[in-house]
Amino acid sequence: MSYVEVPGAQVPIRMWADPASVEEGALQQLRNVATLPWIKGLAVMPDVHYGKGATVGSVIAMRDAVCPAAVGVDIGCGMSAVKTSLTANDLPGDLSRLRTKIEQAIPVGRGMHDTPVDPGRLHGFPTAKWDDFWERFDGIAEAVKFRQERAAKQVGTLGSGNHFIEFCLDESGAVWLMLHSGSRNIGKELAEHHIGVAQKLPHNQGLIDRDLAVFVAQTPQMAAYRNDLFWAQEYAKYNRAIMMALFRDVVRKEFKKAKVTFEPEISAHHNYVAEERYEGMDLLVTRKGAIRAGSGEYGIIPGSMGTGSYIVKGLGNEKSFNSASHGAGRRMSRNAAKRRFSTRDLEEQTRGVECRKDSGVVDEIPAAYKPIEQVMDQQRDLVEVVAKLKQVICVKG
Repeated sequence: MSYVEVPGAQVPIRMWADPASVEEGALQQLRNVATLPWIKGLAVMPDVHYGKGATVGSVIAMRDAVCPAAVGVDIGCGMSAVKTSLTANDLPGDLSRLRTKIEQAIPVGRGMHDTPVDPGRLHGFPTAKWDDFWERFDGIAEAVKFRQERAAKQVGTLGSGNHFIEFCLDESGAVWLMLHSGSRNIGKELAEHHIGVAQKLPHNQGLIDRDLAVFVAQTPQMAAYRNDLFWAQEYAKYNRAIMMALFRDVVRKEFKKAKVTFEPEISAHHNYVAEERYEGMDLLVTRKGAIRAGSGEYGIIPGSMGTGSYIVKGLGNEKSFNSASHGAGRRMSRNAAKRRFSTRDLEEQTRGVECRKDSGVVDEIPAAYKPIEQVMDQQRDLVEVVAKLKQVICVKG
């Protein structure tokens, strides 16, 4: 489908979804965003659903302003994927050992490494800017400086919720490694600090929703947020890169005879801010649950822990600010999923996948998400499919 245009106060709301299928709470959030004086465009992806601060699956383009709550607390959350030389024929019948080895190498949930990972010992990890990155920690908000040791130990860890590590097969039988994570606790604390600062600023007192408090250009608060935001986005990218390096090491050891090779890594944020230019204007584009899909750019759009995922190439549709969905998108809240489904339902919906099937992940059951095929069909003018993947192992925190 192409987009549907819904009227908004300052700008029209371009929706790559049927407005009738979007819950009222999310629609109201979108209307609220469209009232902001600084907004220059609002695009809505087919995985749209209600979120904290701003709607998940929205692309908010503003001039000289940025809304920290719209970015969200998992700054830089995103995906990485790598195609390997392994095929389905190389896999053992029982995948439980491989899942255990992944969980041993990469801490999940609230876990962290006992000591910070030394990237110098990781095969193929780009270490050139690593020291400079950590030296810049001295320049971030004083309120989170005491978290440095924890932040260092959490680089290369998964977290919980909808984050995952997967072993996947594409339709030709090739094995892919895939993972989803962000800036861990340090990103959350930076976000919460800056959201609190923004909400107290005088220019934000008359807003329709206090979660839409913004920083504006040429102010010390904006400069401080941009500094910390871009640092946290880099942290998230390093976090995924180190996890992927650890993941590759597990695969090398477990498949020594196969002498595994790996194609270049595909990596894409889907909770972040980028400086981009549209219609002659320099804009700050916030993608909250959306990936960049510029012409020819690779992206990753996952389903849920029991369905397929897609490797895509962007088509460069400027009406969407060169964006596409970040996944299937939830169709019910975590609490609603826990009330409605049982561990038996989870076992049934994840049959054939080596994964957790206990009450701790029932809120991630596939039925809590929109059908990924429908989401993909609604954005045919935003991306083209390069590969369809199906997981055989899914690790969750």
